Amino acid sequence: MTARIELTEAAPHQTLTLEFPADGVALTGRVRVPGDKSISHRALMLGAIALGETRIQGLLLGEDPRSTAACFQAMGVTLSSLEDEWVTVQGVGLGHLQEPADVLNAGNSGTTLRLMLGLLASHPDRLFTVTGDGSLRSRPMDRVIVPLTQMGAQIWGRQGNRLAPLAVRGQALKPIHYRSPVASAQIKSCLLLAGLMTEGDTTVTEPSLSRDHSERMLRAFGADISTDPDTCSVTVRGPATLTGQTVVVPGDISSAAFWLVAGAITPGSDLVVENVGINPTRTGILDALAAMEADITLENPREVTGEPVADLRVRHSRLKAATFGGDLIPRMIDEVPILAVAALFAEGTTVFTDAAELRVKECDRIAVMASQLTRLGARVEEHPDGLTVHGGARLTGTTVDSYHDHRIAMSMAIAALRADGPVQVQRAEAAAVSYPSFTSTLAQLCGLEGV
Repeated sequence: MTARIELTEAAPHQTLTLEFPADGVALTGRVRVPGDKSISHRALMLGAIALGETRIQGLLLGEDPRSTAACFQAMGVTLSSLEDEWVTVQGVGLGHLQEPADVLNAGNSGTTLRLMLGLLASHPDRLFTVTGDGSLRSRPMDRVIVPLTQMGAQIWGRQGNRLAPLAVRGQALKPIHYRSPVASAQIKSCLLLAGLMTEGDTTVTEPSLSRDHSERMLRAFGADISTDPDTCSVTVRGPATLTGQTVVVPGDISSAAFWLVAGAITPGSDLVVENVGINPTRTGILDALAAMEADITLENPREVTGEPVADLRVRHSRLKAATFGGDLIPRMIDEVPILAVAALFAEGTTVFTDAAELRVKECDRIAVMASQLTRLGARVEEHPDGLTVHGGARLTGTTVDSYHDHRIAMSMAIAALRADGPVQVQRAEAAAVSYPSFTSTLAQLCGLEGV
């Protein structure tokens, strides 16, 4: 039997059908993944509020950054076509975002909505209304609204100001020192953005370090940023003046994770993923796979626009089970679904703990991964804050559902590489949120054409 990958559409949804020979298909060659989603969002936002022109190369063309771009265009920011090799942003300067004529729609992007709230709340004398799709309207916004309210923000929303749609009346805010109950780059970044227009020092302290793309980029754009790794604290001193910059976006390690796991679990594979960002606050996936004894090496390490980058080579190996929790989880929170797939093919039982944050992503990723992997024949147990995955199960072909979650859709497709029989992934269009070319890239690596 030859490999088969087919994408069928019954609007508005797509079904991805995958079928592979019993001995699998070795993945070989070199591949580049789309630009880092977190950095793409921040480059667009900081470019919008800086003075002068910002040039961005490698911007992710997924749906989430497009939502960010559309929101800021509605507030008077001029952007070139996102399809250009270099995207240019004509910044309006801090405090000069216009009151939009319509509701701002963040689509499915929690990053867009949560980070943008810090800017909207600190723009005095303007009224903003923001919303998102059905999934985003069910995700908690009080985690940023509570500290913004402590700064003096006026924000109203559903269910006691917890859920979008939200109305925001911009105010002159006051600085605070906020001790976040969770390590969250979205909370931290939202408050730092609010602090840009606030007189004095705004400080965020986390229980452990979350990804630091905002700190790096704010510093590059001219903000007065200080960090204290010992206390997991970051401070911005306002008011600030930002100046447009040139930003080169590295490949997204969260997207690279799918190919790292695919190569590790598929016999005969030898694959290089080029130009991947290896920011230390994001490399939990590499540490986790190392603990599972995956054969991954870093080649050609370098620095691009303040972010460390390398090529990642992965070869098939016999994986071993491990236990993951604590401070490692914030550094790989988005990669837990695909790591659960890796755990299916490890010797022993893998346990994920301290990952309750997964329940408030695009879907409840703990519940969905447990249910969908079980449909494939895996033995997976769900816990309040994580999963137990028993290795050695034989996967069988069946129908699974992405639940509109891009990381679930791609994780199921990678699991299908080792399934006995065809796997159908329903609502596969969700992958376009962060990786529009995922299906065609998988087909290419499997030696197939025209998908």
